[in-house]
Amino acid sequence: MWSHLLVSLSILTTFSALAGIPDSFTQKNINYRTYFGECPTKSSSSFAMIVMKEFEKKHSLKDVKEKILNEKLDEKHFLSDYRIGYNPVIKTLKVQLECPQPLVKVQVYKSNGDEHYSAILGDNAKMYDPGYENLMKAEKKISGHLPLLAISMKQLEGDAPTNLAQFIKLMEKDLRNQISEIIISKNNELTIVFALGGKATSVFMGADLWEEKLIKLTKIVGYVQKSKRYPGIINLVNSKKVVVKFSDKI
Repeated sequence: MWSHLLVSLSILTTFSALAGIPDSFTQKNINYRTYFGECPTKSSSSFAMIVMKEFEKKHSLKDVKEKILNEKLDEKHFLSDYRIGYNPVIKTLKVQLECPQPLVKVQVYKSNGDEHYSAILGDNAKMYDPGYENLMKAEKKISGHLPLLAISMKQLEGDAPTNLAQFIKLMEKDLRNQISEIIISKNNELTIVFALGGKATSVFMGADLWEEKLIKLTKIVGYVQKSKRYPGIINLVNSKKVVVKFSDKI
């Protein structure tokens, strides 16, 4: 059931010469307009060319839609949404694409602890082939390293991906960029490891009230960064009793 994550990126190289597809052009008496937004140009150009070639056969949007669905082209080209429309009066086909923002690199484990597969969690809470990170970095759509998320396969099948994506998006960018690792236990308890001041700080968030606790966490991190004294542990499991532990060495 997870085979859709094991997508080969070979299709991207097939159309590598088309990576510079213009926003507007004409061929075979059809005008084309493309909108890629923040999507990687390489994969988006590949998708657009497949759509165009299919449309040129019979000028049928239905055929285009069926090809996308049957071949799962949206998944293969890392799309979170796409809109394709044709105006017969001006003979113009518009292809507008949207792609997810990568949030974390996911390591999924079986119940026995063995690693099962890797993926990328997007801000739409869906999983994508791990090659998506490399593609985005190559085109400077993202910089630095994505934090690592360790999660069990059972947790992944529940609400955890949606809850986690929503939680990460609530974080201020500066705080999010300091995450090095995220762990969700089988009891849905969230632990975040931050790299604060070059040191590891483990934050225990518990299994609920993450949004409420995030407000407190943001204030605590802001305070310790000003004081330049970084804790080893921040315990927010009990939202009414915050515990901050420093090591003996300052």
